[in-house]
Amino acid sequence: MADSHSLNNQLSRITSIFGLRLWVVLGVCVGAAIVLLLFVISLWFIYRRSNNNKSLDSSSKSNHTIVPMVSKEIQEIRVDPSRPNFNPTQPDPTPETVANHREDDTKIHIEIGKDHRISYPERGGWTGSGSGSGSGDQGLSSGSGPEVSHLGWGHWYTLRELELSTNGFSDENVIGQGGYGIVYRGVLEDKSMVAIKNLLNNRGQAEKEFKVEVEAIGRVRHKNLVRLLGYCVEGAHRMLVYEYVDNGNLEQWLHGDGLGSKSPLTWEIRMNIVLGTAKGLMYLHEGLEPKVVHRDIKSSNILLDKQWNAKVSDFGLAKLLGSEMSYVTTRVMGTFGYVAPEYASTGMLNERSDVYSFGVLVMEMISGRSPVDYSRPQGEVNLVEWLKRMVSNRDAEGVLDPRMMEKPSLRSLKRTLLVALRCVDPNAQKRPKMGHIIHMLEAEDLVARDDRRNSKGGGGGRGDQGMSPRKTNVNESEDESVNFALVNNDHLALQKMENQ
Repeated sequence: MADSHSLNNQLSRITSIFGLRLWVVLGVCVGAAIVLLLFVISLWFIYRRSNNNKSLDSSSKSNHTIVPMVSKEIQEIRVDPSRPNFNPTQPDPTPETVANHREDDTKIHIEIGKDHRISYPERGGWTGSGSGSGSGDQGLSSGSGPEVSHLGWGHWYTLRELELSTNGFSDENVIGQGGYGIVYRGVLEDKSMVAIKNLLNNRGQAEKEFKVEVEAIGRVRHKNLVRLLGYCVEGAHRMLVYEYVDNGNLEQWLHGDGLGSKSPLTWEIRMNIVLGTAKGLMYLHEGLEPKVVHRDIKSSNILLDKQWNAKVSDFGLAKLLGSEMSYVTTRVMGTFGYVAPEYASTGMLNERSDVYSFGVLVMEMISGRSPVDYSRPQGEVNLVEWLKRMVSNRDAEGVLDPRMMEKPSLRSLKRTLLVALRCVDPNAQKRPKMGHIIHMLEAEDLVARDDRRNSKGGGGGRGDQGMSPRKTNVNESEDESVNFALVNNDHLALQKMENQ
């Protein structure tokens, strides 16, 4: 009791701090210590939170620098089950009509295989839908999707797979680039080589080109068309994966540096490339529904394999044209020198615009000249006008590529010139369809064989019998009488040219 009494006396004594008793001073000090501790703890939490936000920002930025120049406008893909009655045999996107044309639809639908589709708004986020019937088919999910997903015609590659195949998209693996993307050479885990196009989003162009290429050639299989193997849709990245064609493109072999004075492209090789390109285009125009208008036929879009077989590539500007439509009106796009005049002046597009571009391509292969070459004299800048003038002046041999080691026969040259001139007719309605062009080219192929046989002394006296067009499996939409008249007109034109 004495100790307790003395403690109370000590706590109750008056201190020199404002005359306060000791227990009051101790209470104030303890309270202040508690307040200070809480303040320090709150500062620590604020510091931790700010550090976490900074680390999230830095990791987000590092993820977007894996592939250069990818816009953040493209949102991530999500797939949920919907549209159970979707019919994959009918193409979902309706082509533009002349009366009701919209260049930018508010919503885009892409077929990616049986009972699967991706649909997304053009200027908004991606939303996908797919009903997973069929073995092995899996939906795409946002965030963590499956490593590999097979969706009917193609393969869904992950960004990680494509990074590894191109050594982190290194510059040494770049094999081509243009306004819409960079193309890389890649080697997949199974050691197969592929070409990977990373689409650059110039004002939303990545979305448009991704949509167009998947629609146009996603499930197309033809030996003269580059095959689209699959795609990558991950985060903001849009990539297309193609078969790798290992011998460059036609432009490199016609105009590339280091070719010297002798071109490896013989007349026979050139005609094989022309015929292969024509067959690829005929399939696009006449073998599909809706038909596909390529809209950018040129030498750099004709890839070549080691056997000099042609493969038409780059469908980023392609348009779909239904059988009930004679043309569509659209913004003029293409490559200067190859664009058909009526399309350039009116924006009215159909398959005959491709025929004009094909004709320019044939002229380019015959002459070895670019469609437009400002380094040449004034009267020779435009290839089409110069070649027409040379033919009208009866100087057909003067248009031949001087680097060609063996010259073709005059008859074979004139037949090929006729094909090219028919294709670039200013009147689009007078241009032949690709099926008819193949008839003409295969007749020329018979002529070339006759010439080679006659030059070796074993030709016999076949004369004009070997020049009649062979019967081919061509699904011509024109009337038989129209085709017959066209063939007769060609023979008359040939006789006129050969008599000059």
